[in-house]
Order: sequence, then C-alpha cells, then structure tokens
Amino acid sequence: MASKKALITGITGQDGYYLAKLLLAKGYEVHGLKRRSSLINTSRIDDLYQDPHVDGTRLFLHFGDASDVLSTVDILHQIQPQEIYNIAAQSHVRVSFDIPEYTADTVGLGALRLLRAIQAIGMAKDVRFYQASSSEMFGKAEPPQSEKTPFYPRSPYAAAKCFAYWMTINYRESYGMFATNGILFNHESPLRGETFVTRKIASAAAKISKGLQDCVYMGNLDARRDWGHARDYVHGMYLIMQHAKADDFVLATGRAETVRFFLEHAFAHVGLEITWEGEGIQEVGRDKKNGKILVRIDERYFRPTEVHVLCGDYAKAKADLGWEPTVNLEDLIKEMVESELQLLA
Repeated sequence: MASKKALITGITGQDGYYLAKLLLAKGYEVHGLKRRSSLINTSRIDDLYQDPHVDGTRLFLHFGDASDVLSTVDILHQIQPQEIYNIAAQSHVRVSFDIPEYTADTVGLGALRLLRAIQAIGMAKDVRFYQASSSEMFGKAEPPQSEKTPFYPRSPYAAAKCFAYWMTINYRESYGMFATNGILFNHESPLRGETFVTRKIASAAAKISKGLQDCVYMGNLDARRDWGHARDYVHGMYLIMQHAKADDFVLATGRAETVRFFLEHAFAHVGLEITWEGEGIQEVGRDKKNGKILVRIDERYFRPTEVHVLCGDYAKAKADLGWEPTVNLEDLIKEMVESELQLLA
C-alpha cells in the first residue's frame, strides 16, 4: 500500500521540523513548500533531508510562496497530497505592526489561496486541510479562552489569522471540505526563531553566563502567556487531521505565566538570580550577587496594543482527541537554555 502524502507549508520553521519528523516516523511521504531565498534556510530540517536521487527518500522540498497561487496549483497537481498542513506565516506579532499588508497577504490571503486552489482543481473531497490558527486571535478576550470564546484580535497578525480561520470554516461548509483549525497557544522549543521572546531569553541567559553578552533588552515583562512544547503541539495537529470529522480545536496547557517568570527561571538555570528595581521603562533586573544589570527595558519592544493574558482551555481536545501536553514549562525552559549552552560550546 502506498504511503500517505502530506504537504507542509512553512516546513523550514520550528513547527515544520517537528511535524515533518512526526509524519516521516509514521511512514508518510512528506513534501515541503519553501520560499526562494539567497540564504540557505533549511538548517532546521537538514537532518531529515536526504538525496532525492537515492531510493528511500521520503522528504521533498519545492519552491513556492503563499502569494503565488499558480505555483501552488502546480505543486498540488504534481504531488496529489492527502493532507495539507498550512503553517507558513509571517508569524512575528510585533513585526506585523510594521508590515501589516505583507502580514495580511501571507497569513490571511495565503490560506485563502490554498483553499481556493484545492477547490478549483477538484481536490475538495480528497484532501484534508489544516489551518494553523493562533491564540493571538483571542487578544483582549477574558481567559480562559476556548473554542467558544469570541475573538478580539489586537494586531495585524491576529486579524489576518481570524480571516484565515473563518475562510477555512467557510470552505468546509460551502464545499464539504475536510478543513480544520488548530487554535494553538504559544509553543516553544530550542528551534524557535531567534527573534521570538522565549528564544531571545534562553540565548541571553546562556551568553551572559559565559560573559559573551552584557544584558538583554525586553518589552512588557508582565504579559502572561500559556507556553507549551512545539513537539506536543504538532502531535495535536496530526490528531486533529485524523479525527472522524473536520472540527476546530484549542491546544494549550491551561497555565499562564509572565515573561518575567520565564526570564527568572532561564537565568536561574545558569546560576543567576535576578532582583528587580524601578518601574516602567526604568525597571532593571540585577544579578543578586554583584548588582550587575542583566535586564533592561526598551520601549521599542512594546506593541502598540498589548495582549495581557492568553490562557487556553484544551478540554475539547482532551475529550475528543485524547490530546494533552506532556512537557511542563520549567522543563521547557531548561531544555531551551541547555540547547543554547550547547550551541555556544
């Protein structure tokens, strides 16, 4: 029996790596969509990739872009996948305020282009589609946030994700397509992008402990987030796609902690205890032993509209999919800092 074929957009990112690894382990033939770039940006998936001329290779990369519908149609025709995971996006929330049109195009219209291509070439009944929705769509809504919580997006990124979410449901209801949304809360790993706050903190803790960096500049320390491990969340994506019917699910841990908490635990792992003094943008975090400033506040890292608390209720995913997180936040922080120390070594 031929193996299932899956197409992953955004395969070179954190989630792309863990998802590809999971699907390959389950016997899938995996195809990934990547943008053309002057830089080689496949480092995350290099250990999964093999020579396409060698028998047994089951991971293939294709050049494509969320803004180019014709290339998407060509790739769908060529591959004929049974499952499509749309996880490509301009996913940096703060940056989305600086490039809102590009964010809307790649995140919102990118999802629509994929759905339209599936329907236009007659694959609506033959393919399962997963849309990577985001907890940022809840924005200002009161926690805990579940599938029944109304959205209140507070950034161009979140608004674009809302559009993609509703278009996925629209195509499900209009054309009978197996089209699903996974509303994922923050999920991290050592493979998180270097500009994201958790990776930035883990990297800074490692470098400062080795004398390679003086301090780290931060934004809102009191924003609370529901953080889990990306490995758990891509397993949730897979389970959503294997469910008997297309539906929408929140994946979360049900626990929210502050950015300050993440900082304190990351630095504690390398033997640095932070004490805080001052208020607002004048606040600093000092090394308790010698008084050296380890953390400073920089207003450039604040969003124009802040999301104060995101904390998810994953009861539906647990009941219907048997999914729940397996990695706690303290272990996640430890893993990320240890990875940064190994990179320095």
